Amino acid sequence: MRAEKYSLSRDHSFAHRYLSHLIVLMVFLIFLGLMFTVVLWFRLAKTNESLDVYQLNLNKELEINKAETQSNINELSKNLLDIQNTLQKEIGTIKAQTSADFSGIIREVVKSVVSIKTDISQGTGFIVSNNGFLVTNAHVLAGASAATAITHDKDQNKLILIGYDTNLDIALLKIQGNFQPLEFELSENVQTGEKVIAIGNPLGLSFSVSEGIVSGKDRVGENNLPAYIQTDAALNPGNSGGPLINTNGKVIGINNFKVAGGESLGFALESDYIIEGVNKIALEALNHTVIK
Repeated sequence: MRAEKYSLSRDHSFAHRYLSHLIVLMVFLIFLGLMFTVVLWFRLAKTNESLDVYQLNLNKELEINKAETQSNINELSKNLLDIQNTLQKEIGTIKAQTSADFSGIIREVVKSVVSIKTDISQGTGFIVSNNGFLVTNAHVLAGASAATAITHDKDQNKLILIGYDTNLDIALLKIQGNFQPLEFELSENVQTGEKVIAIGNPLGLSFSVSEGIVSGKDRVGENNLPAYIQTDAALNPGNSGGPLINTNGKVIGINNFKVAGGESLGFALESDYIIEGVNKIALEALNHTVIK
């Protein structure tokens, strides 16, 4: 009977220890589970944060790439437009050089030509700087008390006289605004026989053009200077002061006079003399202003 009691007591003690160990093990496993869950949560949170940062950086990079792509597209479009404009000008020049078609050249040049009307006469002028300086013949303004420049788009502008040279028969004037100036061709590059056109306002017909060729160079005028291009392009009253241009759209002379009684005998002051005369007038005007 005692032995049986002792055996039950030992079994009870063993079961108690086993249960205690089991509880400790379960608590330990729960603790490990909690620790694993916490670590996993922190890692997931850090991963999400990294993903957010990566997404933000990716969005920024995409925006930058989008902006760069748009910029490249805009630049490409601009380059294509420039190429197109250049090709159109070159095609116009080629057409003018190989045929009688000056339309492309005239379309650009006429934007820089003005009709000059005074209280007693009329003539033509052309713009030589982007800030509105223009050139005409001095005799167009002779005796006038008021003058107006009418641009190709029909705007009327008050003319300011800067100065003039009666020997070369040129005058420098100014109007307000921004414009596309005409370029000059060096006189040495002008060839006898090359095609030219005269732009002016003959007999009140605004912005008319006439075609011809260079009949001769270095002709002597009434001022005894070998400074004139002879052309068979028709020149009439109102053409005075207008540009004589070549197939490149550059000014080779300023239409000045024609020989009375002669057919196709027009004369234009050569570009080198125009440049020299305009610079002299401008310098004198500047010195006068400084002295005054």
